[in-house]
Amino acid sequence: MISFLRGSVAEALPGSIVVDVGGVGYEVLVPLSTYDALNPVRGQGIMLKTHLHIRENAQVLYGFATDEERDIFRLLVERVSGIGPSTAIAILSGLRVADFKQAVVQGDAQAIARAKGVGKKTAERVVLELKDKVGLASTWEAQQQGATSQGAADAELALVALGFKQAEVRKALAPLVKESPQAGAEELIRGALRHMSP
Repeated sequence: MISFLRGSVAEALPGSIVVDVGGVGYEVLVPLSTYDALNPVRGQGIMLKTHLHIRENAQVLYGFATDEERDIFRLLVERVSGIGPSTAIAILSGLRVADFKQAVVQGDAQAIARAKGVGKKTAERVVLELKDKVGLASTWEAQQQGATSQGAADAELALVALGFKQAEVRKALAPLVKESPQAGAEELIRGALRHMSP
């Protein structure tokens, strides 16, 4: 698994960046939100959080400006039925992470359906499955109301995106957050993994 790339921009087009890492050019598909945030220029240093998606006939590398964007991408691809990488990229291209979370919390499928190539039924399925099956909407809502920290919400999102059950994640995170309410996501993730590992 390639977790991140650090190098320089060899080529940049909206939706795709070629990163030169030690003389090897990695083509990375990116959502427009990442492209806009990084504003890549040839020769500029760059670091992308990545996700390698392997299909029968291709290996595609997706890149993101932040861990949170990558976690939302993974959540969509791995936890919502019928959502593939290109649809997840389209959703992230059409909505900032905060707007996506708010749309899920409020059950606003129309906001998600505005993303290019995302139909009404797909948007409704995203809201339904993330709200009811995965249950992250309650955490995002608590975060908006200031009832939980950004670090705790990000840690929960990352661990659920990695495939852990939400109930198990919350159980592992609760004592850590109580002990250190202002702990960052990375610290909480490491602590939770120690509790959840066999």
